[in-house]
Amino acid sequence: MASRYFLLCLLLMTLSQAVSSQSGKFESFDGTQIAYTDEGSGETILLLHGFINSRKSWDKTALKKDLLNAGYRVIIPDLRGNGDSDKPQTEEAYQDNAEVKDVLLLMNHLNIEKYKAVGYSRGSIVLAKLLTEDDSIKKAVLGGMGIDFTNADWDRRIMFAKAFDGEVNEETKGAVDYAKSIHADLRSLHLQQKFQPVTSVSELNKIAIGVLVICGDEDNDNGNAQELSIAFKNGSLKRVPGDHNGTYKTIGFSLSVLQFLD
Repeated sequence: MASRYFLLCLLLMTLSQAVSSQSGKFESFDGTQIAYTDEGSGETILLLHGFINSRKSWDKTALKKDLLNAGYRVIIPDLRGNGDSDKPQTEEAYQDNAEVKDVLLLMNHLNIEKYKAVGYSRGSIVLAKLLTEDDSIKKAVLGGMGIDFTNADWDRRIMFAKAFDGEVNEETKGAVDYAKSIHADLRSLHLQQKFQPVTSVSELNKIAIGVLVICGDEDNDNGNAQELSIAFKNGSLKRVPGDHNGTYKTIGFSLSVLQFLD
């Protein structure tokens, strides 16, 4: 009898683990297939990846591991044009905050009513716009980002949009070469930059939830992080060791984020 009970418990544990970790795709508003992973159980956290990246960029980070160990449900999409999601080639597929619509529909698809969210680099830019559209978010973290994305004519965005359309310069050559090395879709990357969401300072001023802006102490790539933090009614700033490409992988980043989310 005891052995049967043990086997039953083992089976239930196995089934529970299978249910708590899954990959999937769903069809967004325009037919684009968006890939995502859904792991763990408990309070929901959304993670949004950066430019020339995918959901897999979070896999070996301290943050993802720590969130799952802390009992969170972690949802990570491949934003359109990246990873296993479709990579549409038309301008229309990226206009009018298409990526934000994808995330809204994903959370609806998964029947999630309330959640917290973490973005890094370009993922923070998408998340900032999402905060203006979705009152289901209880807290948010914008990582690796300063105030510059609030400018519709941000020169860095325009420079990278041109780079992935063939107009490469010394500053953008490394990014383009890296994208080619991982066989990323250059046309999609160009369109992601050309139609990147823009959230004005006045829009950020209206966001009432707690927002943590967190950057590496060697990261000033995207403008003044302190100015971004004070644009929110309940914003705060945290500096941790690291540069732009590495900070989100660090233990310091994870500890700061978890402390804020708790």
